[in-house]
Amino acid sequence: MVDEQELKKLVEQVQASSKYGKIHPAFIERVAAGELGIGRRPKETLKAVKNKLHQVGGAYLRGDTNFSAWLEVLKQAAGAGDPQELKTACADIMGKHASTRERLPILEEFYAAIFADLPPVHSVLDLACGLNPLAIPWMPLAPDAAYYACDIYGDMTAFIDKFLALVPVQGKAWACDLIGEPPTQRVDLALLLKTLPVLEQVEKGAGSLLLDAIQADYLLVSYPVSSLGGKDKGMVDHYDGEFREMVKGRGWELKKFVFKTELAFLVNKTTDKRLI
Repeated sequence: MVDEQELKKLVEQVQASSKYGKIHPAFIERVAAGELGIGRRPKETLKAVKNKLHQVGGAYLRGDTNFSAWLEVLKQAAGAGDPQELKTACADIMGKHASTRERLPILEEFYAAIFADLPPVHSVLDLACGLNPLAIPWMPLAPDAAYYACDIYGDMTAFIDKFLALVPVQGKAWACDLIGEPPTQRVDLALLLKTLPVLEQVEKGAGSLLLDAIQADYLLVSYPVSSLGGKDKGMVDHYDGEFREMVKGRGWELKKFVFKTELAFLVNKTTDKRLI
């Protein structure tokens, strides 16, 4: 049993950090409660919480994060009326986040291949989104599309929310704890891009529960093919087996895509449609 006063104090110490203070409080509390249960000394526990938050979030961001400056760049690009100028600005900013930076070399191919196997997409839910909503200019969405996005970082999702107003989609972005409060809106397509391994670091089994909770006809689930350091550790085969085991017995249709920098599965959760 975790002591509530100790937990509250630990969460407050983490929130006082400039690096982790913008993370959704419920997620900090979840990580803190898990580390408190191990029984370390207070300083060691605080260090362990920060290390875990770095692993699941901080490690992906570069030190030159400046959301207000980025937004101004995007506003200017969107106002220019040149789609290529907006793409250039979006790609430059996506390079500031490790996950989207890895996807840049395959970005055109990635979304073209995925959307070719889908009916018209009128709504998207981007979970643990990072900077991926900036890839909207590459997504062949329906003209009336709505785009929803959430992540653990409050400042990042505030930035994404303002970006969504610049592109031809309706939608919103917000900070959330996917494990404790998965979004409930129904959408055509939900994106879980390189997210499941991160959730499993926080709580074993969290990924499987989230897959069931998402109200979407289709899921796009992806995994990295190398570590953040660029090392290939047999990750394609490992994650292929892990994901198939995770969804076994659900009767969902899967289509596998192996790109140069990412392994992806398009999952059909409906019972009356089949993928090509």
